[in-house]
Amino acid sequence: MSASERIYLDHAATTPVLPEAQAAVTRAFAHWANPSSPHADGRAARALLEEARSTIAEVLGWRHDVIFTSGASEAIEIAAKRVRVPGRAHGATEHAIVPYAMGSGSKVIPVTPDGLIDQDALDEILAGGPALVAIQQVNNETGVIQPLERITQKVRAAGSLLLADCAQSAGKMPLPDADFVAACAHKLGGPPGIGVLLVKDLASLEAIGGQEMGYRRGTQDVPAALAFAAALAARPYDMECLGELRHQFEDAVRAEGGIIIAENAPRIATIGSVSVPGTNNASLLIQMDLAGIAVSAGSACSSGKMKASAVLEAMGVPADVASGFLRVSFGPHTSKADVDRFLDEWRRLRSRSKSEAA
Repeated sequence: MSASERIYLDHAATTPVLPEAQAAVTRAFAHWANPSSPHADGRAARALLEEARSTIAEVLGWRHDVIFTSGASEAIEIAAKRVRVPGRAHGATEHAIVPYAMGSGSKVIPVTPDGLIDQDALDEILAGGPALVAIQQVNNETGVIQPLERITQKVRAAGSLLLADCAQSAGKMPLPDADFVAACAHKLGGPPGIGVLLVKDLASLEAIGGQEMGYRRGTQDVPAALAFAAALAARPYDMECLGELRHQFEDAVRAEGGIIIAENAPRIATIGSVSVPGTNNASLLIQMDLAGIAVSAGSACSSGKMKASAVLEAMGVPADVASGFLRVSFGPHTSKADVDRFLDEWRRLRSRSKSEAA
């Protein structure tokens, strides 16, 4: 089966690089010098790097500092390990990098069955003193959108700082008014290996010297930075159309006896999380792949190991529902025909499974 015949519905893991981003890389390759070098060649590369920085800030509506990183994971690590407040706390359904970066002493904020932060538990944790509080804007497995406007007010009133993981939301919805925002290019049409940490006040971070205003060491990747900016500036996502497509997809899943994960919570248009209780998602993934359809059973950082989803476990999702969980995620060019082909194959696999069980 050729690549052109395959259906790709795993954009929450990585989405294809946009033509605008590819063109930006080619443009940057003509200025290959180290952007930290003082000579004319270095200054030309530096100009492109700062152009990318300004474009990213402008498109995202960020009026403060932008630090380039290798991705959202490194951005989270920089904030988690170098912020100048003593405490740490994070949501129970955060990406796996968060509990690792925040450390074993970080307090876990539980979520409701819909995947939303438990506000009473948050209040109790905030009462314990100033802390860095890490809560993602959009969950990478369920698409649940956290009420960060309300949460930010609570965090600030308590003298704490908010770190928002916006890997799934940057370029698709307005960013929260957080103290730190982590984002990456490969979720929105840019290349892998480039991200940003948006910082409201650099003084809240410990500097280490080196590049990026002294907050990150290593030669900056000018081509990737420029491609990231180009992908954002392209604004490829029609969220209204994708929202309607997700609703149609979920209606069809319900009609077949499937379950929508976090159905009653606000969710981003690009992620549909569904389950057929009693099925096996590992088997479904393999069979879908053989049929030319790429989907996932959760985060790309953990689904390859085929472990039970820690996100669904934190939400209290029953084991038989979690075992049949699939994440179907949409990109800028996902069509109704793509979704219909997935649904047709899903129905065929379910029918075969029922026949074998009879």
